[in-house]
Amino acid sequence: MLRLTLDMDDVLADTHSRLVEIILNDFSTTLTEKDLHSKALRELLHPKQLSKLHKVIDTPGFFADIKVKEGAEETVYKLSRFYELFVATACMEFPNSFKDKFDWLHKYFPFIPWTNIVFCGYKSIIQSDYLIDDHVRNLVAFKGEGILFTAPHNLKNTSYKRVSNWKEVSELFLHAV
Repeated sequence: MLRLTLDMDDVLADTHSRLVEIILNDFSTTLTEKDLHSKALRELLHPKQLSKLHKVIDTPGFFADIKVKEGAEETVYKLSRFYELFVATACMEFPNSFKDKFDWLHKYFPFIPWTNIVFCGYKSIIQSDYLIDDHVRNLVAFKGEGILFTAPHNLKNTSYKRVSNWKEVSELFLHAV
């Protein structure tokens, strides 16, 4: 059975939309929702705003109620019938996220066993046939085939095969099965 590893933030979980919501509601900004979905937040926000956002992200509870990406639950369940699935999520930068992320995964993806959830820093340690991730830096060091999941911070990258939603993931990984 081929091994498929999925990133959590901005692949399974709609983390960017949650951040946009916080910026629009809690920050003093002239940026619009469209602006905030057009490129990386680090390119749009003032360094003090980025610092404030990082504090929000590292607050216990931040990851507890993030929405699941549309189609992710159904598609991942179908994938679990044909692939050995893992979730690899970079938690080291925000250590308060561990419990929230673990609980979130258990709530929405209970069919992925705890033994197949990897909390890590860089994903170069992952041994898998495929990695679906929104950060190019994780795909560069990955030894299998990297698939880039579209997010505002990677729109200009053309180095990897790209998917923009879970329907495209399904077409790529399930239609050939």
